[in-house]
Amino acid sequence: MISKEDQDTLLQLVSRYIKKDVVCYAFGGNAMMYYGYKNATKDVDVIFESEEERTIFIDAIMHLGYKQMSMTGVYIEGLCKEKHKPLMFTRGDERFDLFVSKIFQTQLSKTMKERAVARHDYVNACTLLVYVLSKEDIVFLKSITQREKDFDDIRAIIEKESHFSWDIVIDEALFQSQHGDGWAILDLKETMNRLKKIIFIKKEYFDRLYGKK
Repeated sequence: MISKEDQDTLLQLVSRYIKKDVVCYAFGGNAMMYYGYKNATKDVDVIFESEEERTIFIDAIMHLGYKQMSMTGVYIEGLCKEKHKPLMFTRGDERFDLFVSKIFQTQLSKTMKERAVARHDYVNACTLLVYVLSKEDIVFLKSITQREKDFDDIRAIIEKESHFSWDIVIDEALFQSQHGDGWAILDLKETMNRLKKIIFIKKEYFDRLYGKK
């Protein structure tokens, strides 16, 4: 497991071995640690805007002893066949899930980047710049991965966050569904239907997803 302090130390070390400046976006359990929603994570989920940046990052972590691994057993079979699946690297019980431009069918949209709430600079000869996506985008993206631990993370965010906008989540799902992600609305519906059994969610949000006025 990686703590917030471990993550900062690790990413600072990665910045020593990158050959160019790299920008990426944190959106998984590692992003939740920046918010204080959890204390440790096993996997570091990041998305890059270009293949070049991911390759530079991979070269750096391989220098640190990380090895590429299979997705089997981590994601459901259908996601393992997606074009925009991650490249995954592991060292001990730590793991990086590295995406480029899309998380399966879901793109890193302009609005996601604009909503990123913090940036963290890991500086050596080159800079590794990590933006943290908004809590709403973390919930949305975790709703599409269909991992049980991601549902637990979603529940933790909703239960701990007093200022959470379902409208932002739904707006993003509607946008993604109009731009190629045919599962965005269905996956979010499934997540919200599970959540409503344990957390109150207003009917108006379900109406928006179902296209009701």
